[in-house]
Amino acid sequence: MSQQSFDKIWKMIGLRYTSHPWHGLDTHEKSPEVVTSFIEVIPSDTVKYEIDKKSGYLMIDRPQKFSNIVPALYGFVPQTYCKEQVAAYCMEKTGRTDIVGDDDPLDICVLTEREVTHGNIIVNAVPIGGLRMIDGGEADDKIIAVMEQDEVYSSWRDISDVPKTVLDRLTHYFLTYKQLPGESPKCEITHVYGREEAHEVVRRSKLDYEAKYGDLESALSLTLFEAFNFSQRQKGMLDSL
Repeated sequence: MSQQSFDKIWKMIGLRYTSHPWHGLDTHEKSPEVVTSFIEVIPSDTVKYEIDKKSGYLMIDRPQKFSNIVPALYGFVPQTYCKEQVAAYCMEKTGRTDIVGDDDPLDICVLTEREVTHGNIIVNAVPIGGLRMIDGGEADDKIIAVMEQDEVYSSWRDISDVPKTVLDRLTHYFLTYKQLPGESPKCEITHVYGREEAHEVVRRSKLDYEAKYGDLESALSLTLFEAFNFSQRQKGMLDSL
Protein backbone atom coordinates (compact mmCIF):
# COMPACT_ATOMS: atom_id res chain seq x y z
CA MET A 1 0.00 0.00 0.00
CA SER A 2 1.45 3.37 -1.00
CA GLN A 3 2.00 6.39 1.27
CA GLN A 4 -0.61 8.24 -0.77
CA SER A 5 -3.13 5.54 0.12
CA PHE A 6 -2.25 5.85 3.81
CA ASP A 7 -2.65 9.62 3.63
CA LYS A 8 -6.12 9.21 2.17
CA ILE A 9 -7.06 6.70 4.88
CA TRP A 10 -5.94 9.04 7.67
CA LYS A 11 -7.84 11.90 6.06
CA MET A 12 -11.02 9.82 5.99
CA ILE A 13 -10.48 8.68 9.59
CA GLY A 14 -10.15 12.33 10.58
CA LEU A 15 -13.54 13.07 9.00
CA ARG A 16 -15.20 10.26 10.94
CA TYR A 17 -13.48 10.28 14.34
CA THR A 18 -12.30 12.93 16.79
CA SER A 19 -8.54 13.04 17.35
CA HIS A 20 -7.05 12.40 20.78
CA PRO A 21 -6.17 15.91 22.12
CA TRP A 22 -2.73 14.85 23.32
CA HIS A 23 -1.57 12.66 20.47
CA GLY A 24 -3.84 13.52 17.55
CA LEU A 25 -3.62 17.30 17.37
CA ASP A 26 -0.86 18.66 15.16
CA THR A 27 1.85 20.85 16.60
CA HIS A 28 1.83 24.40 15.28
CA GLU A 29 4.02 24.99 12.22
CA LYS A 30 5.59 28.01 13.97
CA SER A 31 6.40 26.19 17.22
CA PRO A 32 7.88 27.20 19.64
CA GLU A 33 7.08 30.83 18.70
CA VAL A 34 3.39 29.84 18.45
CA VAL A 35 2.01 26.63 19.94
CA THR A 36 -1.25 24.75 19.66
CA SER A 37 -2.87 24.53 23.11
CA PHE A 38 -5.68 22.33 24.31
CA ILE A 39 -7.63 24.10 27.07
CA GLU A 40 -8.97 21.96 29.91
CA VAL A 41 -9.92 24.58 32.54
CA ILE A 42 -11.18 28.16 32.42
CA PRO A 43 -11.34 30.73 35.28
CA SER A 44 -15.06 30.19 35.97
CA ASP A 45 -14.70 26.42 36.50
CA THR A 46 -15.31 25.27 40.07
CA VAL A 47 -13.74 21.87 39.42
CA LYS A 48 -10.41 21.03 37.82
CA TYR A 49 -10.85 19.16 34.55
CA GLU A 50 -8.04 17.06 33.19
CA ILE A 51 -7.61 15.02 30.05
CA ASP A 52 -8.03 11.27 30.48
CA LYS A 53 -4.85 10.01 28.83
CA LYS A 54 -6.42 6.76 27.65
CA SER A 55 -9.67 7.98 26.11
CA GLY A 56 -8.90 11.64 25.35
CA TYR A 57 -12.08 12.80 27.10
CA LEU A 58 -12.09 15.45 29.80
CA MET A 59 -12.64 14.08 33.29
CA ILE A 60 -13.10 15.74 36.68
CA ASP A 61 -9.77 15.57 38.48
CA ARG A 62 -10.90 17.27 41.69
CA PRO A 63 -12.96 20.22 42.96
CA GLN A 64 -11.04 23.49 43.09
CA LYS A 65 -9.82 23.82 46.66
CA PHE A 66 -11.30 26.68 48.69
CA SER A 67 -11.34 29.99 46.79
CA ASN A 68 -8.64 29.01 44.30
CA ILE A 69 -9.59 30.08 40.78
CA VAL A 70 -7.27 29.50 37.86
CA PRO A 71 -6.46 33.03 36.59
CA ALA A 72 -6.07 32.10 32.91
CA LEU A 73 -7.06 29.49 30.37
CA TYR A 74 -5.21 26.38 31.48
CA GLY A 75 -4.33 23.26 29.53
CA PHE A 76 -1.44 21.59 27.75
CA VAL A 77 0.56 21.58 24.54
CA PRO A 78 -0.25 18.51 22.38
CA GLN A 79 2.54 16.12 21.41
CA THR A 80 4.74 17.19 24.33
CA TYR A 81 5.94 15.14 27.30
CA CYS A 82 7.95 16.07 30.39
CA LYS A 83 10.65 13.53 31.08
CA GLU A 84 14.48 13.41 30.81
CA GLN A 85 15.08 16.48 28.64
CA VAL A 86 12.75 18.74 30.62
CA ALA A 87 14.07 17.43 33.95
CA ALA A 88 17.69 17.95 32.83
CA TYR A 89 16.95 21.58 31.92
CA CYS A 90 15.29 22.15 35.29
CA MET A 91 18.35 20.72 37.08
CA GLU A 92 20.66 22.84 34.92
CA LYS A 93 18.82 26.01 35.90
CA THR A 94 18.30 25.19 39.58
CA GLY A 95 21.57 23.44 40.36
CA ARG A 96 19.68 20.47 41.80
CA THR A 97 20.36 16.85 40.95
CA ASP A 98 17.20 15.15 42.18
CA ILE A 99 14.58 16.27 39.62
CA VAL A 100 12.61 13.93 37.37
CA GLY A 101 9.95 14.62 34.76
CA ASP A 102 6.29 14.40 35.75
CA ASP A 103 5.25 12.10 32.85
CA ASP A 104 2.60 14.56 31.65
CA PRO A 105 2.22 16.83 28.63
CA LEU A 106 3.59 20.35 29.05
CA ASP A 107 1.19 22.65 30.92
CA ILE A 108 0.32 26.08 29.55
CA CYS A 109 -1.58 29.13 30.81
CA VAL A 110 -3.05 31.33 28.07
CA LEU A 111 -3.87 34.94 28.86
CA THR A 112 -6.64 36.72 26.97
CA GLU A 113 -8.84 39.74 27.60
CA ARG A 114 -11.81 37.95 26.04
CA GLU A 115 -14.22 35.83 28.07
CA VAL A 116 -14.01 32.18 27.08
CA THR A 117 -17.05 30.30 28.36
CA HIS A 118 -15.88 26.68 28.28
CA GLY A 119 -12.85 24.46 27.92
CA ASN A 120 -12.30 21.47 25.61
CA ILE A 121 -11.12 23.85 22.90
CA ILE A 122 -8.01 24.47 20.81
CA VAL A 123 -6.21 27.81 21.15
CA ASN A 124 -3.18 29.12 19.28
CA ALA A 125 -0.93 30.74 21.87
CA VAL A 126 2.32 32.72 21.90
CA PRO A 127 4.67 31.67 24.75
CA ILE A 128 6.20 34.68 26.55
CA GLY A 129 7.67 32.99 29.64
CA GLY A 130 7.01 30.41 32.29
CA LEU A 131 7.10 29.30 35.89
CA ARG A 132 9.77 26.77 36.82
CA MET A 133 7.67 24.76 39.22
CA ILE A 134 8.78 21.65 41.09
CA ASP A 135 6.02 19.43 42.47
CA GLY A 136 7.25 16.73 44.83
CA GLY A 137 10.63 16.52 43.11
CA GLU A 138 9.10 16.51 39.61
CA ALA A 139 9.65 19.18 36.96
CA ASP A 140 6.21 20.68 36.33
CA ASP A 141 6.83 23.81 34.23
CA LYS A 142 3.92 26.12 33.52
CA ILE A 143 4.36 27.94 30.22
CA ILE A 144 2.79 31.43 30.23
CA ALA A 145 1.41 32.53 26.88
CA VAL A 146 -0.96 35.04 25.32
CA MET A 147 -3.70 34.16 22.87
CA GLU A 148 -2.56 34.77 19.32
CA GLN A 149 -4.01 38.02 17.91
CA ASP A 150 -5.52 39.01 21.26
CA GLU A 151 -6.53 42.68 21.03
CA VAL A 152 -4.86 43.59 24.33
CA TYR A 153 -2.39 40.94 25.44
CA SER A 154 -0.76 40.21 22.07
CA SER A 155 1.44 43.26 22.67
CA TRP A 156 3.13 41.36 25.51
CA ARG A 157 6.16 39.70 23.96
CA ASP A 158 8.08 38.64 27.08
CA ILE A 159 7.38 37.94 30.73
CA SER A 160 8.85 41.36 31.56
CA ASP A 161 5.79 42.91 29.86
CA VAL A 162 3.37 41.20 32.26
CA PRO A 163 2.24 43.30 35.25
CA LYS A 164 3.37 42.01 38.64
CA THR A 165 -0.23 41.63 39.80
CA VAL A 166 -0.94 39.14 36.99
CA LEU A 167 2.20 37.14 37.79
CA ASP A 168 1.30 37.17 41.48
CA ARG A 169 -2.08 35.64 40.70
CA LEU A 170 -0.51 32.90 38.60
CA THR A 171 2.19 32.02 41.12
CA HIS A 172 -0.26 32.11 44.05
CA TYR A 173 -2.63 29.73 42.28
CA PHE A 174 0.01 27.14 41.49
CA LEU A 175 1.66 27.36 44.90
CA THR A 176 -1.64 26.76 46.71
CA TYR A 177 -3.95 24.80 44.39
CA LYS A 178 -3.00 21.44 45.94
CA GLN A 179 -2.41 22.55 49.50
CA LEU A 180 -4.78 21.99 52.42
CA PRO A 181 -4.65 24.09 55.61
CA GLY A 182 -1.97 22.84 57.97
CA GLU A 183 -0.14 20.89 55.30
CA SER A 184 3.42 21.58 54.26
CA PRO A 185 3.75 23.13 50.77
CA LYS A 186 3.92 20.54 47.99
CA CYS A 187 4.96 22.86 45.19
CA GLU A 188 7.73 25.40 44.77
CA ILE A 189 8.46 27.92 42.04
CA THR A 190 12.19 28.46 41.73
CA HIS A 191 12.16 30.91 38.82
CA VAL A 192 9.91 33.04 36.66
CA TYR A 193 11.60 32.91 33.26
CA GLY A 194 11.26 34.69 29.95
CA ARG A 195 10.44 33.92 26.35
CA GLU A 196 13.70 32.25 25.32
CA GLU A 197 13.66 29.78 28.20
CA ALA A 198 9.98 29.05 27.51
CA HIS A 199 10.89 28.17 23.93
CA GLU A 200 13.62 25.83 25.18
CA VAL A 201 11.20 24.05 27.54
CA VAL A 202 8.76 23.59 24.63
CA ARG A 203 11.53 22.21 22.41
CA ARG A 204 12.71 19.80 25.10
CA SER A 205 9.19 18.60 25.84
CA LYS A 206 8.78 17.77 22.14
CA LEU A 207 12.04 15.78 22.22
CA ASP A 208 10.79 13.89 25.27
CA TYR A 209 7.54 13.14 23.43
CA GLU A 210 9.39 11.83 20.39
CA ALA A 211 11.60 9.65 22.60
CA LYS A 212 8.54 8.20 24.36
CA TYR A 213 6.02 7.88 21.53
CA GLY A 214 7.99 8.38 18.33
CA ASP A 215 6.05 8.93 15.12
CA LEU A 216 2.65 7.55 16.10
CA GLU A 217 1.14 8.03 12.65
CA SER A 218 3.89 5.97 11.02
CA ALA A 219 3.49 3.27 13.66
CA LEU A 220 -0.27 3.20 13.12
CA SER A 221 0.23 3.08 9.35
CA LEU A 222 2.53 0.07 9.78
CA THR A 223 -0.06 -1.65 11.97
CA LEU A 224 -2.75 -0.93 9.39
CA PHE A 225 -0.50 -2.27 6.63
CA GLU A 226 0.13 -5.48 8.61
CA ALA A 227 -3.63 -5.88 9.19
CA PHE A 228 -4.26 -5.36 5.47
CA ASN A 229 -1.66 -7.98 4.54
CA PHE A 230 -3.10 -10.42 7.07
CA SER A 231 -6.60 -10.00 5.64
CA GLN A 232 -5.23 -10.56 2.15
CA ARG A 233 -3.49 -13.77 3.27
CA GLN A 234 -6.67 -14.97 4.96
CA LYS A 235 -8.64 -14.26 1.82
CA GLY A 236 -6.10 -16.17 -0.25
CA MET A 237 -6.33 -19.16 2.06
CA LEU A 238 -10.14 -19.17 1.83
CA ASP A 239 -10.07 -18.85 -1.97
CA SER A 240 -7.78 -21.88 -2.21
CA LEU A 241 -10.16 -24.14 -0.27
